[in-house]
Amino acid sequence: MKNSEINGHYSRIESTTKVKGEILSDGDFRIDGTLEGSIKTDGKVVVGKEGSIIGTVSCSNADVEGNINGNLFVSNTLSLRSSSVIEGDVSIGKLIVESGATFNANCSMNKESDQADFKVVKKTDDTHEKTA
Repeated sequence: MKNSEINGHYSRIESTTKVKGEILSDGDFRIDGTLEGSIKTDGKVVVGKEGSIIGTVSCSNADVEGNINGNLFVSNTLSLRSSSVIEGDVSIGKLIVESGATFNANCSMNKESDQADFKVVKKTDDTHEKTA
């Protein structure tokens, strides 16, 4: 059972916290502060808008609003929000990118079970009138 399934929360590095070193976890992890080093988890890594990772990330899924500079290994889905900035080497299963995201990376997609996928999502503009 993953950490988030046990207590309903991610393990977390708060926005006022800076960590140097290696993080190993079986559960989901959220970074709103700064990590200089590496994080390895079987769960999901969420990098908040003010979050920053300089180093290596290895996880099953990642949802990024902040910055990652380094190596990123995501076995399933990497979701990049419009405010995200990714620089480095990236290996993923699926990639979802919102309009506005910065992706300056060497990227390879895993072809496990032929499920590699690429999707660009345009951020919706709420100022447009919607019709039926």
